[in-house]
Amino acid sequence: MFTHEDVLQALADDLRCAHPGTAGTVYPRAVVDSRQVQPGDLFVGLRGERHDGSDFAPEAIARGAAGVLVERPPAAPCAAAVYVVPDSLRALHALARHVWRQHPLPTLSITGTVGKTSTKEVAARLFSHRYRVLTSEGGLNGEIGMPLVLLRREPAHEFAVIELGMYRRGEIALQCELAPPRYGIVTNIGYTHMERLGSVEAIVAAKQELVEHVPPEGTVALNGDDPRVLAMRAAARGRVLTYGTSSVCDVRGTGLESHGRAGIAFTLWAGGRSVRVRAPLPGPHNLYTCLAAATAALADGFSLEEIAVGLAEAVNPLRLQFLDGPHGTLIIDDTYNASPASMAAALRVLAEQRAGRRIAVLGDMLELGAVEEECHRELGRQAAAVVDLLFTVGPRARWAAEAARAAGLDAVQHLPSKEGLATAVRAALRPGDAVLLKGSRGLALETVVAELLEG
Repeated sequence: MFTHEDVLQALADDLRCAHPGTAGTVYPRAVVDSRQVQPGDLFVGLRGERHDGSDFAPEAIARGAAGVLVERPPAAPCAAAVYVVPDSLRALHALARHVWRQHPLPTLSITGTVGKTSTKEVAARLFSHRYRVLTSEGGLNGEIGMPLVLLRREPAHEFAVIELGMYRRGEIALQCELAPPRYGIVTNIGYTHMERLGSVEAIVAAKQELVEHVPPEGTVALNGDDPRVLAMRAAARGRVLTYGTSSVCDVRGTGLESHGRAGIAFTLWAGGRSVRVRAPLPGPHNLYTCLAAATAALADGFSLEEIAVGLAEAVNPLRLQFLDGPHGTLIIDDTYNASPASMAAALRVLAEQRAGRRIAVLGDMLELGAVEEECHRELGRQAAAVVDLLFTVGPRARWAAEAARAAGLDAVQHLPSKEGLATAVRAALRPGDAVLLKGSRGLALETVVAELLEG
């Protein structure tokens, strides 16, 4: 939360008020989507490629916004405070920077190609055993989402767990400047964002900005099983702790057992001591999620026993939700997002299911640039080794369908869009089937899940 006075002070150099607002006004949060405005919010009208957020200020005010931060004032008079600036995104950054500097929190920042949202969710739950934690909802990150998180800080908060996303070089550095991290985690490096950054080397450089911004008195946790991440230790100014399954890692996981929807069990090692951990997170890939969160907690002084207790209560509401489907089927909803690594992990979870048949509904993986065709074809080959029936959806996913057929899977259906997808899947279902649905955020396949559950 923040005040009218915070806005005036943060934006003093650029601000002109079309309507001065009320002294002492407290804004519970800032929002950039007028449809999500709740009474008392500050609406920030950002200028995008297709829309100008200033055009939606009247809608935000009608929904109860107490103030609007825009580049053009509304045409009609209004009761809300109207803060007019030349660049609303720059103003959002200035406001978040000002508010955070007034009331900073020790911060754990997390980035990586895959797993940063899951790691954020698990780390926030783990650190909540010791602190009142500020964290983002869902995948709120990047140069727009991250400052919105900072502006939701409340007086009761004692620690922050923040996800850092990026589409370009410098974006993670900006976020670290807005909220300097005490601890950092880099989960892994993969091909997502190749379309925007052009090469894996550019992705490494962009993610490494977090490592470079952890101060000498801080600690960065690096995935020691990922060579590209491990190489970042040379850029670290603070202490480095590595995690993984390798014997040379500072924090290790051994003896992994995967129990399907019940989660995983493993032995956590650090400093020559160990503890057995059970975490209700399905899929072997979640070993790395747990190890990353555990490493950051160890850096903050948690004991192994405290970590085991915290991980036993870990949840990730965004990934691999097991739902009771129609006619005695199991729906595995992993529609939050998709990348080559997370697709492979989800297929491993599907393979563990004791089901009548294993069915996968796989959509496009976006932002892969020059490697998108080969990544989709590899996905098709992976799916052919696991599933009895494959549905693919989207123009890129047709490569997966072709590769699955070439690998010997006859039961493949490709749809150019998700129109009619739920009907096709429902018609194919038999009692006892397990169905995995997964695709990139842009496909919004959660609507297909909803249609299946209605049936």
